[in-house]
Amino acid sequence: MRVKELRESTGAGMMDCKKALVESGGDFEKAARLLREKGLARALKRAGREAKEGVVEAYVHLAGRIGVMVEVNSETDFVAKNDEFRAFAHDVALQIAAMNPGWIAPEDVPEEVLAAEREVIRAQAEAEGKPADKIDRIVAGRLQKFLEERCLLKQPYIRDNARRVEDILGDLRARIGENIRIRRFARFEVGGGAAVAESPLPPTDGCE
Repeated sequence: MRVKELRESTGAGMMDCKKALVESGGDFEKAARLLREKGLARALKRAGREAKEGVVEAYVHLAGRIGVMVEVNSETDFVAKNDEFRAFAHDVALQIAAMNPGWIAPEDVPEEVLAAEREVIRAQAEAEGKPADKIDRIVAGRLQKFLEERCLLKQPYIRDNARRVEDILGDLRARIGENIRIRRFARFEVGGGAAVAESPLPPTDGCE
């Protein structure tokens, strides 16, 4: 019975669940943690693999005033049809509609945007009368906050504010065992501008 419960909780295979329960001495929480760790390790090994399958999820909010389209990729068409994968893609669309990110990850933010933001933050700190020897640290801290607010992966997850979108994505990769990535999105709002973001595909060496 515990094997079935563990399998439903983690999405791992039946034999993996049995083995984890044996290794953990029957401790359910420890077994679940072992499975997550092993799944994440497998997913990390696959992180360089191409993810060219997936779905384009669309979401319209507030009686048509906000619209989002997001592409979430997987390695295989089989995973792209997985209910959990599709639910994640839908939640990402909801996240984008609600939180209005400008980019997917911090590394996607152009250097000129970061430079301009640093100048604004520095000017604000100086206008606030902050000590000169603390301004660099203030700039770094506020720039980090800017990235956490504007980058999708760093934002608090709308269904669990104690975790970030990147944490939810990591858990999904661990459970499914494939490289899953949020590739690009577009967000439109009536009377406002459009936000379009894309993470470039990583280079591949052809290795499995």
